[in-house]
Amino acid sequence: MKNKRITALAYISYLSWTKVSNYLKLYLSFQWSRLIKKPILWGMPSTLSIEPTTSCNLRCPECPSGLRSFTRPTGMLEFSLFKKAIEQSKNHLTYLHLYFQGEPYLHPHFTEMVSYADKAGIFTATSTNAHFLTEENVDKTLASGLRQLIVSMDGITQDIYQDYRVGGKLLKVKEGLSLLLEKRRLSGLKFPRIILQFLVTGKNEHQIPALKDWSSSLGVDELQLKSIQVYNFEGGSPLIPKEEKYSRYVLEKNGKWKLKKRIENKCWRMWQGAVITWDGKMVPCCFDKDSSHVMGNLQEKPIQEIWNNVQYDKFRQQLLKDRSQIDICKNCTE
Repeated sequence: MKNKRITALAYISYLSWTKVSNYLKLYLSFQWSRLIKKPILWGMPSTLSIEPTTSCNLRCPECPSGLRSFTRPTGMLEFSLFKKAIEQSKNHLTYLHLYFQGEPYLHPHFTEMVSYADKAGIFTATSTNAHFLTEENVDKTLASGLRQLIVSMDGITQDIYQDYRVGGKLLKVKEGLSLLLEKRRLSGLKFPRIILQFLVTGKNEHQIPALKDWSSSLGVDELQLKSIQVYNFEGGSPLIPKEEKYSRYVLEKNGKWKLKKRIENKCWRMWQGAVITWDGKMVPCCFDKDSSHVMGNLQEKPIQEIWNNVQYDKFRQQLLKDRSQIDICKNCTE
C-alpha cells in the first residue's frame, strides 16, 4: 500500500488544473455518450502510449514483435516526431507510456525521450523485458525522471521463463533488476517505481507462490499477475491458465473457449487516450497491435485534429452501437 501511495503522489505532482479539468470533461462526455448512444467528446487525450520501436530481442509466441509478424511497417521513432507529440499534448497529458510493441531500450535515444517528457511535466512509464539494464542504462534511467518501470518476467526458472520469453536469459533479467534496485537505493532515489509483471500461463502458474517470495526478498515495489491474451483462444491453448481467476477465458459446455467478461457497448479507453506508433500513426488502443484502425498520422495532421475527426467519431459510434463487430475488441478485457 505504501508503494502505491508513493506512485499516486508522484502522479498527482504532475497534475495541473488544466489537466484535471480536461480529464473531467472526458469522463463526463464518456458518460453522456453512453446515455444518449452517440459519441460526444469534450476534451483531449489524457493518456498516450507512444512506440519507441517495433524491434525486440525476444520471440514471444503471442506477440507480433516476437513473431516478426507485423503487416505494418517496422522501425524506430524519430526524436523530432516524438517532440511534436509531446509539444501538442503536454498541457492535457497526465500519463505517458513509452511503449506499445518492441523493446524500448533498443532505441538509442530512449532515456533522452523520457527526460524530454519528464521536463515537459508528464508522468512517464515504460515496459521492458529487462535484458538491457546494463550499468550505463541503469544510470541513464535513474537520471531520466522515469517514474514507473514495468519489468516482464514470466517464470522464475530458466526452463519455464524461456518457454514463453523465447530467446530470453532469466539470469540477465534478475541481474539487471537487482542492479537497478541497488543503484536506486544507494542513490537515495524513489523512482522509477519497479513493477514486476508476471504473465500467468498454464505453464507457469504453479510458480506463483515462489514468485511472491522471490519478488518480496528482492524488494520490487509491486508484483502484478497479468492474464495472458491468446489470439486463437476458441480452440483452447496450453497457455490458458487452469486457475480461472488468472484467465481471460472460460470453457463452455460445447468445448469451446470464450471471453470471461461479456463485451459491453462501451469503452473508456476511446475517450481517455490513444496509441501512436513509431511512424506517427494514431490508433485507438493497445489491442490494435498491427494498426488495422488508423485514425490519422501525426506526420500529416496534429493530434487535436485526428482526435476529433470523422473517422474517430464513426469508430466510437460503432463501439456504442455494437462493439462485438470491432475485431480488436473481441479479445479485450476492458
